[in-house]
Amino acid sequence: MESHIETILWNQNQIASRVTELAAQISADLLDSPPAAFVGVATGAFLFLADLVRQINLPITVDFIRVESYGCGTESSGKPRISSDLKLDVCGKHVILVEDIVDSGRTLECVIEHMKLKGASCVSVCTFLDKPSRRKIHLQLVGQAKFYSGFQCPDYFVVGYGMDFAESYRHLPYVGVLKPHLYK
Repeated sequence: MESHIETILWNQNQIASRVTELAAQISADLLDSPPAAFVGVATGAFLFLADLVRQINLPITVDFIRVESYGCGTESSGKPRISSDLKLDVCGKHVILVEDIVDSGRTLECVIEHMKLKGASCVSVCTFLDKPSRRKIHLQLVGQAKFYSGFQCPDYFVVGYGMDFAESYRHLPYVGVLKPHLYK
């Protein structure tokens, strides 16, 4: 698998350190608020979500929502759709959406709107990677929400730490740039 990676952007130690920092920041921000619901945007966020919530020492709940927009390609269709909804009732709760990567913002916009319809009182976002250079949507957070970001990502196609290409590479303990000949 390592022969498929052009370069490693963030290694396992850098990732662990940044996740610890994010967990501490979120914990401090949630200290005086009602219990929060952490919602992972599956499947890309599963590793990040697991590492993050294990370091939150507050009463929380955890669930997943599945949104599809990529299929087996490297570009979003631009029309995300919720393919698997929450089991958790988020009405009146502070929801923290946990994403692997935010680029255009369309998927996140779809999920934020969905959380509003479910009655969430506040919708914050915690993304592992942020690609602001690719943003197409100005994200409208709900309530006293915050936008937490692990790393700003250059405009490369990245895999690892939950992120995939055609459902492969999610298991890599680092984030790397996939060699273009493998996906073009």
